[in-house]
Amino acid sequence: MRLNNCWTKTCWTLMWGCALAVCLPMIATSLDAAEPAAAVPGISQEKPTEGPFVAVEGGYMVPYVLEIPGSSVTIDMVPVPGGKFKLGSPEDSDEHVEDEGPQVEIEVGPMWVARTETTWREYRLYMSMYNIFKTLQSKGLRELDDDNKVDAVTAPTELYDPTYTFEYGQDNSLPAVTMTQYAAKQYTKWLSKLTGQQYRLPTEAEWEYACRAGSETAYHFGDDPDALDDYAWYYDNSDELPHEVGTKQPNEFGLYDMHGNVMEWVIDGYTEEGYVALEELGASLSFVDAIQWPETHDNRTVRGGSFQDDPELLRAAARLGSQDEEWKVKDPNIPLSPWWYTDDPARGIGFRIFRSYQELDDKLITKFWEIDNEDIQFDVDIRMEEGRGVFTPVDPSLADTIREEN
Repeated sequence: MRLNNCWTKTCWTLMWGCALAVCLPMIATSLDAAEPAAAVPGISQEKPTEGPFVAVEGGYMVPYVLEIPGSSVTIDMVPVPGGKFKLGSPEDSDEHVEDEGPQVEIEVGPMWVARTETTWREYRLYMSMYNIFKTLQSKGLRELDDDNKVDAVTAPTELYDPTYTFEYGQDNSLPAVTMTQYAAKQYTKWLSKLTGQQYRLPTEAEWEYACRAGSETAYHFGDDPDALDDYAWYYDNSDELPHEVGTKQPNEFGLYDMHGNVMEWVIDGYTEEGYVALEELGASLSFVDAIQWPETHDNRTVRGGSFQDDPELLRAAARLGSQDEEWKVKDPNIPLSPWWYTDDPARGIGFRIFRSYQELDDKLITKFWEIDNEDIQFDVDIRMEEGRGVFTPVDPSLADTIREEN
């Protein structure tokens, strides 16, 4: 992996206290002139004297605390520099699997990444939107029309049997689990419309880049799985339970639990052929061009491994495709829930949020948020028709309602 030919762990360590421009080319983008850089969360016009930062044309990307409007729930966001790396694992590596190749060079833009996986404290606030949305609907408030339907969000229905989802606990600092990719996508849309900033699931390339943090080894800390105890919760040390986020050591970007604890959704579909289609596109691709959009209702990619997994499944390049029928065996709903899983390994699946420095255009960000398959659309439509779901337009003013109800 390289960042302007000078990326090493030493370079990253030095970057915490020096201008990133030493190691990175200036990003040829700028903030909207109508909005001063100082008003944008995570942007400082002054060079920080300490802590991590990323130099960009609009100033300096810095860590920030996202406080979800209308609540006291917060999410720590960490700046991550852009650069190039090789997606996947080399064929001659000890644990290489066919779906991890061929390796392809990808260019990733600067971004902010949640310091940890999404927790129950964060996700339960979104879950509470179901009752809030139903109450607003009953009062004839926030009704959909042609002008606001683009802002419409749905929320997961109440759990039919919470024991499936909460068997391993629901403490505030535990990672939230068992949500489908569709549910995670809608969470990021809800958060985006509420805050006015673009939050989303990462692409597969972005996730691996963030996980590797400059490394080219099996794990961000090296190749020796014996060192996993310091960085990850996995089968050998977890007692087959998820643990509070952020209790192991972070990677060089300051991100926790990129290996283990819970698997994390990315936006891409999964194929056993790995990156053959990407190799055919050219020698080097942008992270957007490298997206392999899902083509079916399942076979969507999760990364990072979980507390249930052995070391080889926690490697930075390791991949797993979702299997809806197998992950919903105990689901009593007909049709099966578009929001929740009930069976392992999905009780070890969660996600974390990403935010690009340069916002994606409307057409592209919509693909990160909305239904992309007719089978998923059918499952959601059935629930809407039966009154077990509701689409509600979301904007920053919803914070007042959230504050009143919570």
